[in-house]
Amino acid sequence: MDSSRINIFYLKLFFSLFLATLSFLSCKRSDLKNQIQQPKAPILGADLSYVNEIEDASAFFTSEGDTIDPYSYFAEKGANIIRLRLWHNPEHSPYSNFEDVKRSIKRAHDAGVAVLLDFHYSDFWVDPQKQERPKAWDEIQDNQVMADSIYNYTYQTLIKLAKENLQPQWVQVGNETNIEILQAKNSENNDTINWRRNALLLNKGVKAVRDFSQSSNSAIKIVLHIAQPENALNWFKDAQTNDVTDFDIIGLSYYSKWSTYALGDLHRAIDSLKTTYKKEVVVVETAYPHTLKNIDAAGNILGEDAIIPNFPATPQGQKNYLIKLTNEVLKAGGLGVIYWEPAWVTSSSSTLWGTGSHWDNATFFDAFNSNEALPAFDFFNKENYKYAEKE
Repeated sequence: MDSSRINIFYLKLFFSLFLATLSFLSCKRSDLKNQIQQPKAPILGADLSYVNEIEDASAFFTSEGDTIDPYSYFAEKGANIIRLRLWHNPEHSPYSNFEDVKRSIKRAHDAGVAVLLDFHYSDFWVDPQKQERPKAWDEIQDNQVMADSIYNYTYQTLIKLAKENLQPQWVQVGNETNIEILQAKNSENNDTINWRRNALLLNKGVKAVRDFSQSSNSAIKIVLHIAQPENALNWFKDAQTNDVTDFDIIGLSYYSKWSTYALGDLHRAIDSLKTTYKKEVVVVETAYPHTLKNIDAAGNILGEDAIIPNFPATPQGQKNYLIKLTNEVLKAGGLGVIYWEPAWVTSSSSTLWGTGSHWDNATFFDAFNSNEALPAFDFFNKENYKYAEKE
């Protein structure tokens, strides 16, 4: 990108930020007041990003034979935070975009539940092996321009949400950012992180959230998210060395299938992270199957290799696993656990890999019995946690 194009970019950036901020500040303070409070420990949450899509594709949920609204039901059972992913401009799907996320945040807030908004900074899934930038940013080569693009996008997204009283309580800057973020398409540089660039980009995303929080007086908590605790121990060491420190929560994915940490040893990693970096720790993704059966043409991701001793793939085994996991997190001083996609039941919706759900055997609903609610909902019962502070 040459200097003239960079100058035009900054003029457009300044003007768009000026207009967005002016519009935001012109709103009445009463219009921006958010009645949803910060969730209190223990954090017991669920990622419900798929719900709108699968309901539009004929999915339904039941409890004792009656059809239920999933957002209201999760809240009723004790969920205190809902996690939602946000893609930049997903051409492959009309879901997980800004309008869909608005719809989801409203459903969560109407149910009285806080929201963790997960910025993927991509048009599609990002994960520990893939961090592909959105198509709209493909031609950006200058790191400072890329950093300002993150800032502008993050800040304006939060302002647009706040104008409709839909600002989230937590924000995740990136998803499973084990490798360097915002890489070019088909990048092969996945093994080595350029921390000078990585820190610049992450800190710009964080600053956008901080600046919005200050202007809106909303005190949003910021999460940085790494997949698997063994990876987080090294990643946050490098992050601290490179001055990526202005965040509130270390978010972890913990799937026993892919982790070197046994369930009974997980507390050691969490204690180390919390003690070393003086941050709160939350498992923001986990899951466990309640059966090994598959009801549709979409192959299940969690199979026999996901099962660990003493926790069979049964409804009771799933429930016991979640309670044990959460107690391990709380024992180490962590805040709690968020379950990934407990409502991604089968439907006529398709992914790029099959029609139905790749997660139907790991939801909180019985796919072979009218999506009847399973014992796993007891995960949200605070009385199961001896390490939790009782109100």
